[in-house]
Amino acid sequence: MTADAEPPSHPAYGQLRPVTATASVLLANNPGLMTLEGTNTWVLRGSGSDELVVVDPGPDDEHIAKVAKLGRIALVLISHRHGDHTDGIDKLVELTGAPVRSAGSGYLRGLSAELTDGEVIDAAGLRITVWATPGHTADSLSFVLDDAVLTADTVLGRGTTVIDTEDGSLADYLESLHRLHGLGRRTVLPGHGPDLANLEAVTTEYLAHREQRLEQVRSALRTLGGDATARQVVEQVYVDVDEELWDAAEWSVQAQLDYLRTQ
Repeated sequence: MTADAEPPSHPAYGQLRPVTATASVLLANNPGLMTLEGTNTWVLRGSGSDELVVVDPGPDDEHIAKVAKLGRIALVLISHRHGDHTDGIDKLVELTGAPVRSAGSGYLRGLSAELTDGEVIDAAGLRITVWATPGHTADSLSFVLDDAVLTADTVLGRGTTVIDTEDGSLADYLESLHRLHGLGRRTVLPGHGPDLANLEAVTTEYLAHREQRLEQVRSALRTLGGDATARQVVEQVYVDVDEELWDAAEWSVQAQLDYLRTQ
C-alpha cells in the first residue's frame, strides 16, 4: 500500500514476465491509489522443476484463472492479510487444490501449518526462507531466495509504504528495513510496482526518507504543540503532496506520532 505519482513502465496485465532465473511476475488488473499499477503475483520455479510456488494470489477476479493456468502449483504463500493480496485465495484453491500457507491461521488452506520466521521451505526446486518483516502489518512476511527477496508491501517498486492503522507499527517497520538492508545487494521483488535491482540501496533510501519525515514531524510538533493531531501535522508537513493523498499521509503521520510519543 502506498501513494505516489507518475509510474514507470511495468508489465502488461495478465502477461507473465520473467524477472530472475527463478521468479516471474503476473500483474493483476487492480490499479488504484493504494495498489499502484496493481498487485504483483509472483510465480517461482527452480531449474528443472515442473511445479510452481505462487506468492500472493491477488484479487478475486479473472486474474485468478490466469494464475491457475500457469502450471501445477505446489504451494501458495501469503505475504500479509490485505485483500488485494488474499481475496483470490479460495478461488485459486478451488481451481487447483493447492495448499496455502500464511503467518496466521486465517488464510491456511489444505493440510498447512502457519509460516514461522526463519523457516526454510523446499518447494518447486527452490529453497525459500521465510522472514518476519512486520511494520506495514503485524503479519507481514518477506521471502528470501538465493538472488532476490520478495518484499511484498514492506519495500515497494516505487513510493513509500503506508503503516496499517489497525496493527502496523513504525518501530517494527524500521527494524524490518534494517534487517532487510543486511541482506545486501539483491533484486527486490515487491508486492506493487516494478522490480528493483538493489535491496541494499533501496532500504537505505527508505530509512533516510523515514528519518526525514520523522524530523519534519518533530519540527511540526514544536510549532503546533505536543498534542497536535495527525491531520494538523499533515497540513503542515505534506504541503508538497497532492491533497488526494493526505488521507494516506495521515495514516503514516499517526504512526510517526505514536512512534515519537513512545520514545
